[in-house]
Amino acid sequence: MEPVCYIVGAAPTAALPSKREGDFLIAADKGYEALRRAGLAPDLIMGDFDSLGYTPEGENVLPHSPIKDDTDLLLAIRWAMERGWRRFVIYGALGGARLDQTVASFQTLRFLAEHGATGRLVGDGWNVTLLSNAALRFPSTASGWLSVFVSGDAARGVTLRGLKYELTNATLTCGMPLGVSNEFLGQEARIAVADGALFVLWQGDILPEEEVL
Repeated sequence: MEPVCYIVGAAPTAALPSKREGDFLIAADKGYEALRRAGLAPDLIMGDFDSLGYTPEGENVLPHSPIKDDTDLLLAIRWAMERGWRRFVIYGALGGARLDQTVASFQTLRFLAEHGATGRLVGDGWNVTLLSNAALRFPSTASGWLSVFVSGDAARGVTLRGLKYELTNATLTCGMPLGVSNEFLGQEARIAVADGALFVLWQGDILPEEEVL
């Protein structure tokens, strides 16, 4: 399996990454605090540190000016992509007091897809990923809520199977949240989009398998 670049951001998160050999762990600004409390040592600490309130010390600290175009999360992603990373799992990027930062995290998933990388946001019991011209298969053990939202003007050829509410070759638009509040049924589920992109949100720890259409 391809190594993962894990990034931990500033939003409160009970879940934290479990690194394997070859993985890389970045603390983005206040994400360093969550890792420090958990006794996890990041490979790199970076950001403008306005949320953390101080600049950590060490050779693996990379500070930035708070006057910048990128969020701390996107700074970390750009740094890692320049060094060859293409698979990202991001904690501490959902929820918390900064709704605007959560929206920015969703847009960051789109940035990754447009630059040949994949990403998943983890937090508050939820996972979020971007699905573009592909399908996701969930095992029968998946449970809870699942929602899909359009990223862009429209997503065509959307098919949902094995869920409470199914669709066949549908066109979803960003002006109608038709894909919200679906449910797993204890059977294998599949989400596919033939043309366009969807944000896919689901509860729990189950990880789907992706297939290219």
